[in-house]
Amino acid sequence: MKIVSASAMRAIAAPALMAGALFAAAPFAQAQNAAPANAPTGVRGTVTSLNADLLKVHTRDGKDVDVKLPKDTPIRGVTVANVNDIKPDSYVGTAAIPQADGTLKALEVHVFPASMRGAGEGHRPWDLGANSSMTNGTVGSLVVSNGRTITVKYKDGEKKVVIPQDVPIVALEAGDRSLLVPGAKVVLFAHKEADGSMTANFISAGEHGLTPPM
Repeated sequence: MKIVSASAMRAIAAPALMAGALFAAAPFAQAQNAAPANAPTGVRGTVTSLNADLLKVHTRDGKDVDVKLPKDTPIRGVTVANVNDIKPDSYVGTAAIPQADGTLKALEVHVFPASMRGAGEGHRPWDLGANSSMTNGTVGSLVVSNGRTITVKYKDGEKKVVIPQDVPIVALEAGDRSLLVPGAKVVLFAHKEADGSMTANFISAGEHGLTPPM
């Protein structure tokens, strides 16, 4: 029988642990330290109701989900932006997929307000498709005339991201429960409680009918 050393077992287990990490602001970043079994779950869909502290969402895949909404749950409004809102030193996030040349191809880009600089900084797996990732960081360079390419720098490195012309660009702003009206499109991440119920870590809600692309 082949004996596997403890160090080798740790090396094998590391990728599986990393797969449990997703994106977000401080509350979500803290949740990344939880065991993979309690990793936050992404919920994307349309608000059907908000009664007291219970949010009901009809998901994009046709399910009806109840999510508890604590009083201090961060809520962000999502509004339309464009490439001109991305400038050197802007703090941005982008869901993306890898390309053969080592760059990332953006699936969406969201521009943070100054008050949220540093939120979820880094590069990690994401759940917006196979091999997708989320990179949050500071724009180091921006080339608009050559395929809209940005360099996103974060504490442990940087990524070059190509933004296709048809990729949505949005801005985030501080929001509140008034955004969670029936019909509003939301993206939220929630953790599962011991009783199986879900509690929101944070919510991004589209304004004026916008569907958050992240």
